Amino acid sequence: MKRSLRRALWAGAVVVLTATLAPVAAAYGAGSVTTTFTKVQDWGSGHEGRVTITNGSDAPVGTWRIEFDLPAGTSISSSWDADVTRSGNHYVAVKKSWAGPIAPGTSFNWGYNGSGPYAAPLNCTINGASCGGGSTPPTTPPPTTPPPTNPPDPGGKKIVGYFAEWGVYGRNYHVKNIHTSGSASKLTHILYAFGNTTGGRCTIGDSYADYEKAYTAAESVDGVADTWDQPLRGSFNQLRKLKQMYPHLKVIWSFGGWTWSGGFTQAAQNPTAFAESCHNLVEDPRWADVFDGIDVDWEYPNACGLSCDASGPNAFKNVVSALRTRFGANALVTAAITADGSNGGKIDVTDYAGGAQHLNWIMPMTYDYFGAFNPQGPTAPHSPLTSYPGIPQQGFWSDAAIQKLKSKGIPANKLLLGVGFYGRGWTGVTQAAPGGSATGAAPGTYEAGIEDYKVLKNTCPATGTVGGTAYAKCGSNWWSYDTPATINGKMTYANNQGLGGAFFWELSGDTGNGELIGAIKGGLG
Repeated sequence: MKRSLRRALWAGAVVVLTATLAPVAAAYGAGSVTTTFTKVQDWGSGHEGRVTITNGSDAPVGTWRIEFDLPAGTSISSSWDADVTRSGNHYVAVKKSWAGPIAPGTSFNWGYNGSGPYAAPLNCTINGASCGGGSTPPTTPPPTTPPPTNPPDPGGKKIVGYFAEWGVYGRNYHVKNIHTSGSASKLTHILYAFGNTTGGRCTIGDSYADYEKAYTAAESVDGVADTWDQPLRGSFNQLRKLKQMYPHLKVIWSFGGWTWSGGFTQAAQNPTAFAESCHNLVEDPRWADVFDGIDVDWEYPNACGLSCDASGPNAFKNVVSALRTRFGANALVTAAITADGSNGGKIDVTDYAGGAQHLNWIMPMTYDYFGAFNPQGPTAPHSPLTSYPGIPQQGFWSDAAIQKLKSKGIPANKLLLGVGFYGRGWTGVTQAAPGGSATGAAPGTYEAGIEDYKVLKNTCPATGTVGGTAYAKCGSNWWSYDTPATINGKMTYANNQGLGGAFFWELSGDTGNGELIGAIKGGLG
């Protein structure tokens, strides 16, 4: 049975990466390798740019170095998926250590946020050769107001990351870390997890973490300390500051999760009243500007999770329909759902296709398929993309869930692929390959059987891949988790399937410089 135990034990319209103006591109070439600078967004006082390196040759491009100048009045303030250095108005961008070669006929993207209006680069070179041309692309006056909050471009790829409210305690992960890691510039949406569902209503999950905790200047996103008489503090106020710093970001309040999904059963008895309570909470005047919508994480409608629900196949559709009606057409209404692709499994017992018409997107939780909740094993990767010989359960892999959901009529661009920023592991394992027996859960920093990627990459580096994800055996411990390389493969799959993007659980599992989210953004292009 698919589990989301990490949530129990550890306690949007769509992407806004395009401006209302058409993108402006400047293409340069060095032989058969070309580099294209594209204006993604321009709000006058700042902008976002994307750089695409395309290998038009018949050999892989193993390394690259781009040098260029920016005109006075514009500069790069942050970047992702490339190492960028600056001397005056001259910039040098080189390949990240984790990025592989660019295969013939393929491209690689990196991006940046800049100060001032967008301007095309000058004197561009790639790998030491003149880029050629050097002409400035046509310009359009920047908008005099920030980009609209609703609705963003429905064709863009979404990169959606969970922020766990309890992470501010033992994990010491705060909203500021989303900024300092570089993740804020890569994300399109943040899912704030979780609000509770009790008494047929949406309710606060943790008032102290949510809106009471006072932040010092050092802890705060913008370096300004909270005051005793401040009307809103906690993570909600920090998210407000983060959105002011990154105007493209949307924040969605997620309700339920593994621990708090039991309340959806009562909510399904009166969806209209439930939706009214949720709207009143999400749009509370104290934090109405923080949230752009609501997410339903019901584990699981008409099936069993921590508790069992017997509301019938239409309950999920009825609940999300009521939420859409109450929140309106411009709000984001999304859902995280089961990824059980087995015949007669959790996807088959609920009308997810009927619910999809009311949702901006759906997130099948394509992780936690296998783990030490079966303490004797067999060892298996918890987030396989595809099947493989010896997989313990048919239908328990990502592609099985995606294909089943598509076959039921859910558009591919409404589906996001799930990625775990953590591993699951067993101990007492003697066999290096998947399929070995075990004696229990491997030790973890916060709980047995689970460990963050940022820890595992150093303590138990991946030695093999199976089903499109990675694994390693270290002593008697066996772990499976995703790496930048396997995420790149998953994003290639997402692109080939026409999916709407990717989402992940959760931000604190990544490295301090955002290796995994960088791989997601680079892979989606």
